[in-house]
Amino acid sequence: MKKIMIAFVGLLMLNSCAELQQVVNQLPNGGLGDADIAAGLRQALDFGIDKQVKKLTLKDGFYGNSLVKILLPEELQKVDKALRDIGLGSLADDGIKLLNRAAEDAVKEATPIFINAVKDITFADAKNILLGSNNAATSYLQGKTNTALYDKFQPVIQNSFAKVGADRIWTQMIDNYNKIPFVSKVNPNLTDYVTTEALKGVYTMISVEEQKIRTKVGSRTTDLLKKVFALQD
Repeated sequence: MKKIMIAFVGLLMLNSCAELQQVVNQLPNGGLGDADIAAGLRQALDFGIDKQVKKLTLKDGFYGNSLVKILLPEELQKVDKALRDIGLGSLADDGIKLLNRAAEDAVKEATPIFINAVKDITFADAKNILLGSNNAATSYLQGKTNTALYDKFQPVIQNSFAKVGADRIWTQMIDNYNKIPFVSKVNPNLTDYVTTEALKGVYTMISVEEQKIRTKVGSRTTDLLKKVFALQD
């Protein structure tokens, strides 16, 4: 009996997958074509940049936001602890803060990069993305743009390191740590690390706005957003 039930449930699951795709294909568009749905998804991502990513450019935009705060990579946590153990806790605090300051400054400089990325993106299957998870459009954007944005964003991060003084502080930190007897010397690539973490932060904040638009009707503040996201309700 148990085996029969398992087989029955499995059959139901296979049927439901096919039926779900059928539902997606037959979903009434309310007069909206795929191009309109794609335009609505782009507008939601634009709102994510305008309303959420801009917050990252303010002082403590990264440092004061637990969703995106840049912490030390695992390899440098021993540096942080060792400096605190020898009375250099304030230097360690400055190092962490300035990693986040560099990200805040860089996002301010690079916001046009993200705007252009959204403008240029083509949604291969807009309807399925609309009916996907609460961050499906953001995930699609990330998958399509992350590599190209990394290449454009990295030099901005490098410049921001010098601008906020992070390069000087981290040179001090690493020099002080490497002078401690018997420690394994470190020479981390912080530009690569902060670039990756800053990009994660940008996509995270775009996702925050997408989720609001998907789940709260009051966040759909344009006719296009109202029409498009009504299809997923």
